[in-house]
Amino acid sequence: MKVLTIDDQTLILLSVEKRLQELGYTVKTAATGKDGIAIFQSFEPDLVLVDINMPDMNGLEVVQHIRSIEENRTPILVMSGNTNEDVIMQGFDMGVDDYMKKPVSLNEMVARIKRLIGSPEIEKTSLSSEARMLQKHCVGVVIPCYNEEERLSSQEFKDFAHKNLGYHLCFVNDGSTDNTLQVLNELRTGHEENISIYDCAKNGGKAEAVRQGMLHLEQDPQLDYIGFLDADLSTDFRDFDELVQTLEKSDFKIVSGSRMSRMGADITKESARKLISMTINMIIRTILKMPFNDTQCGAKIMERDMVKMLFTKPFITKWLFDVEIFMRMRKFYGKQQVRQYICEQPLKRWIHADGSKLSMKDSVKIVGQLAKIAIAYK
Repeated sequence: MKVLTIDDQTLILLSVEKRLQELGYTVKTAATGKDGIAIFQSFEPDLVLVDINMPDMNGLEVVQHIRSIEENRTPILVMSGNTNEDVIMQGFDMGVDDYMKKPVSLNEMVARIKRLIGSPEIEKTSLSSEARMLQKHCVGVVIPCYNEEERLSSQEFKDFAHKNLGYHLCFVNDGSTDNTLQVLNELRTGHEENISIYDCAKNGGKAEAVRQGMLHLEQDPQLDYIGFLDADLSTDFRDFDELVQTLEKSDFKIVSGSRMSRMGADITKESARKLISMTINMIIRTILKMPFNDTQCGAKIMERDMVKMLFTKPFITKWLFDVEIFMRMRKFYGKQQVRQYICEQPLKRWIHADGSKLSMKDSVKIVGQLAKIAIAYK
């Protein structure tokens, strides 16, 4: 049995192709609607699986071509993040056989395909009970690493990449002097489709590592959102995914995590570090002239078109680049409008990880760096 999959996001295409081939289907893929139509004519598939939102030719135009121009009744299954009811009804009016809304599990996708065309004569593998989700949007995540050999939780990263299809994790090795690069290469093995390594020849500090990683991922056109996350996973992956969901459902351009202590949240900090953080945050709010509770949380996600504007120019500090990001936004959009584009979302879980690279001595230096930022961005 033959399945043609049409989607402009390679992360989704590869995941779908791999799973259907495992089950015994013959699969061909296309990254554009025009390519999909050309393959359809020669491949003669038993089913077409198509996305709606594609740049050159949207999925409904592909459906119209197959149904009206080709006058072909091959089953068509739409799998899309477009949840507009008018679009969905238009699809059914044009002859779509079924419509799946992303995020959706691979198992549900397979079950719907089997309902439409049945199983291959010789099914190679059975459905796994494990939930592996095809995301609504493709998300790139930069994870800066400097001498993380002992702290890097490889299995957690592997599990997340395996279960959340549509995420791409980019580890930036910031000139580590231990075996971090070796650990990263081992972590990537078997997950080459959605885990990559950007290797910096020398240590440039967290700000530069994140900047290089963000600019690197911005070159990948399939990514809708790009963000960064600390390698120690002090911010839980579940919380990071909730930041992404907030960005998806809003008009914000950046959603930033906030480690606010409150009822129902598991937020732990060393008492001395907590006191210093409160003092620094008070100074930052004065400089930004915006009511931020926590600019320094290492979990942020943004629309891809923000990356060039915020990361092309090197930062002037190694640790306070988060403040510089918001200063650059304020300078570009203006003090009033920028508040509409930034969301500070409280985390449900945040645990201070042992082995932090930021010492108490560094914390004292931060006050001087904040003065430097205030002058530079005046």
